[in-house]
Amino acid sequence: MDIERTEQSLREQAAEVLEELVSAASLGSGHLVVIGASTSEVAGQRIGTAGAENIAAELYAGFAEVQSKHGFEIAFQCCEHLNRALVMERSVLERLGLTEVAAVPVPKAGGSMAAAAYRQLKQPCLAESVQAHAGLDVGETLIGMHLKRVAVPYRPARRYIGEARVTAAWTRPKLIGGERAVYQLPEVQDSHLCD
Repeated sequence: MDIERTEQSLREQAAEVLEELVSAASLGSGHLVVIGASTSEVAGQRIGTAGAENIAAELYAGFAEVQSKHGFEIAFQCCEHLNRALVMERSVLERLGLTEVAAVPVPKAGGSMAAAAYRQLKQPCLAESVQAHAGLDVGETLIGMHLKRVAVPYRPARRYIGEARVTAAWTRPKLIGGERAVYQLPEVQDSHLCD
């Protein structure tokens, strides 16, 4: 299989999976999506062993296409060597009041996906952590630490991008109260409600 066809396919796969998550979670303007992606796993290798900038560029193109269509914000998780900090636009960091950390991700310290995102963004920076509305994990990079509570696992129809397993989640507000708690306005007033 020629490399151009493979890379185009990766771009399409990335866009397809993110588009499905966006639809399932009703994501749009004001939402933040965290993405963790192992280009090694996409290439069929063990995570952290065969990072590929060309794969990262294709994944980024697919993710950016969906982001521009729906207007949500996006953050890319770095690898463990940068303590899983997140690459994002400076405007997002400032709007959310996040803690900035000082590093520039490169393939061997941050990962190929984070390095590619850093080079593509207009004003890139790193945030120490986020609490995102949804997340996409390509290659089992463990993004859960960056999701709001309560995470709802989501299994997209496409289970792999390249050779990497894909998992996802969206989040919902915590349900509070006990057996008398109501989570939607009732259609008709009930005499058993508190006055």
